[in-house]
Amino acid sequence: MIERKVKTVRALERGLQVLSEIDRRKGANLHELHLALGLPKATLLRMVVTLGKHGHIWQRLADGAFLPSARRGFPSPDIDSREIAEVASEHLARLSGLVAWPSALAVPHHDYMEIVETNSPLLRLDAIALGPVGSRLSYLHTATGRAYLAACDEAERETIVTRLRPAEEDGAGDSLIEEILGTIRDRGYALREPFHPWPDRNWQAARQDGRRSMAVPVEVHGVPVASLNITWLQRRSETATVVQRYLGALRRAAEGISVELATKRAAA
Repeated sequence: MIERKVKTVRALERGLQVLSEIDRRKGANLHELHLALGLPKATLLRMVVTLGKHGHIWQRLADGAFLPSARRGFPSPDIDSREIAEVASEHLARLSGLVAWPSALAVPHHDYMEIVETNSPLLRLDAIALGPVGSRLSYLHTATGRAYLAACDEAERETIVTRLRPAEEDGAGDSLIEEILGTIRDRGYALREPFHPWPDRNWQAARQDGRRSMAVPVEVHGVPVASLNITWLQRRSETATVVQRYLGALRRAAEGISVELATKRAAA
């Protein structure tokens, strides 16, 4: 066999190096890629834009990191948090142009909701920055957690509540949870109020941080997979005013995420 020397495509090599580094780190910002690969940031920017355009990576709003796309490789039978965050990112970016306050998207875990994306950096409101990614939110004391609890099925809800229930609970706390969740289902969105007495995660912050939130679930074929919120400063806006102005936009964003996730599931 005759060996032939064939020149490689340098630009392609560099692009593959960038993609490999993002894969290896499971996410990296422009500065981290610059330090790791020694390429000029202007060159790297062109490469990540190209990789993103062709669906290999995406950029998280919360911190500007470039992450491997969940659309690559074999589709998972279950919707995971990476896919939810990737799909939601574009919808959160649009929401930031419609709502004066920041939003966060959180997914369920054993005894907390975890923030996986937020448009907070786009609004640049230092007094009410949300996140960072990985922050843990209470099921009981945040609108985000309550929206999920109200939407999930009875078996899942009881499993979650059992983990959170204090040993000395006399039944009053359980009754209040059911009352709160019933109200959420009736009106179609969750609030932090009324406060609940169980000393769960975020228990003190919900009373002292001067913030208020409303949230709705993100559902795929009727099953909740996440919650999307809007958070504002209590001293700046009344709850009724925020609900009247922005609930529609919040619901449309959640529905958009739901539809896109369901469509991708059907196509997988």
